[in-house]
Amino acid sequence: MSGSTTSQQLEALQLPAMEFAAALAAIDHLAELKLALRCLTMLQQKEAPYRYLRYDELLADELLMRALGTQDSLVDALQRAISRGLLLEAQVAADGCMRRLITWNDADGRAWQRQILAGEWQPAAADEIETLPPRPSLYALYEDNLGLLTPMIAESIRDAESAYPRDWIEDAMRYAAQRNARSWRYVHKVLENWQQEGRSREADNGGPQKPRHQTGKWKHFIDS
Repeated sequence: MSGSTTSQQLEALQLPAMEFAAALAAIDHLAELKLALRCLTMLQQKEAPYRYLRYDELLADELLMRALGTQDSLVDALQRAISRGLLLEAQVAADGCMRRLITWNDADGRAWQRQILAGEWQPAAADEIETLPPRPSLYALYEDNLGLLTPMIAESIRDAESAYPRDWIEDAMRYAAQRNARSWRYVHKVLENWQQEGRSREADNGGPQKPRHQTGKWKHFIDS
């Protein structure tokens, strides 16, 4: 893996340096580490002033459960992270049910937990608890936008997940579908171009960004 690829992957996840560095030295359980990294990723997708996750969001997260394997592993990893003080837990009543909420143990997380314990933050209904929208797997996204998923393409997608941010792969698939270039070869070329030449940060009507430098050999590929 090149140095530029590693840098791009780290930019996709902002680690809370002080808290995470201290915890990393103490974590001795792989499932707990996987849970911590996934929670950070999911929390960074939130936009509310206080960011938190529901337990059922974690249980429904395909990537996390594929990494942990079973619900028992999730329960164990979650308990380890809470006991270590890496994550914070709070329970609130909503719509007649108790909801288990999880957040990162930082200044914002501690302030949020204090408000819950003091009765100063209370959702009126379950639908007021922010949840992440469902996110299809990359394999489902490929089949929905590009065509039949073969074992060879599935293996290529798995390889791409270790080399590029997930958002890039999703955008490249949608970009290929918009150009009616329905092949994994096209998607992979788009990803390679973004990595080598850089992605334009200007959104095209809210859609996927268009690769730059469409000249020479690349121009023929893009326009085909």
